[in-house]
Amino acid sequence: MCVAVLVKQVPDSAEIKMDPRTGTLIREGVPAVMNPDDRLGLETALALKDSLGALVTALSMGPIQAVDVLSEALAMGADRGVLLSDRNFAGADTWATSFTLGRALERLMSQGPLDLVICGRQASDGDTAQIGPQVAEHLGWPQVTYVERLEVEGRELRAWRRLPGLVQKVLCPLPAVVTVLATPQAPRWPLVDRLLWACREAAPLEVWDAADIEAPAARTGLKGSLTRVVKTFSPKGQRVTQWLEGTAAEQSQALLAELRGHKLI
Repeated sequence: MCVAVLVKQVPDSAEIKMDPRTGTLIREGVPAVMNPDDRLGLETALALKDSLGALVTALSMGPIQAVDVLSEALAMGADRGVLLSDRNFAGADTWATSFTLGRALERLMSQGPLDLVICGRQASDGDTAQIGPQVAEHLGWPQVTYVERLEVEGRELRAWRRLPGLVQKVLCPLPAVVTVLATPQAPRWPLVDRLLWACREAAPLEVWDAADIEAPAARTGLKGSLTRVVKTFSPKGQRVTQWLEGTAAEQSQALLAELRGHKLI
């Protein structure tokens, strides 16, 4: 079985700040980490490696520095890492990003079979949850989202989806795309010996550009994006204190009226 895991390098959310004038993220001096949801996706893939002997390839798109998250993925247990890095990929929205990832996955399939693509539910620096479903659309594969548990038997996938107020059990044929919300166990830590191995020149890390995946410039990066971020800003909250007078019964009725007036009950 062969599994590809999509991982993204994102700013550490604990250190992130926003420029109040421009409304953009201040990335200078902010450490970069593996997207938390993608770490869950990687753990899901590595669990399949433990149980079924799956071959796991970690795939990322970003600047050359993003190779660090692939080294971490190798240290956690992935067998191969591929970074998509090209100036033409810059400024991509989710549609252009998913197209680029889809082209890379097609190249992986030209090198051998690919049974499953796993990614986290969403990226912490975008929160769109669109990449997984859009990759499935580009590939023409079925998709299962919000997965918290996963099993594979033969050519069938069995997944448990966490939805509001319920858990849905889904059967899906392979190949398929899965987005992961949680895992039965916490993601494993990188092993020191594998981390040292992953940082060597001989480590199975590759960098592909637009030519390698035959991705036309008109469909990647800013040129291939269907959307634009017009403005980013922090919400401004305002607190107002209102005193309710009268007897306890009168105060209760006044409170109910206020809550109903604001459509809170």
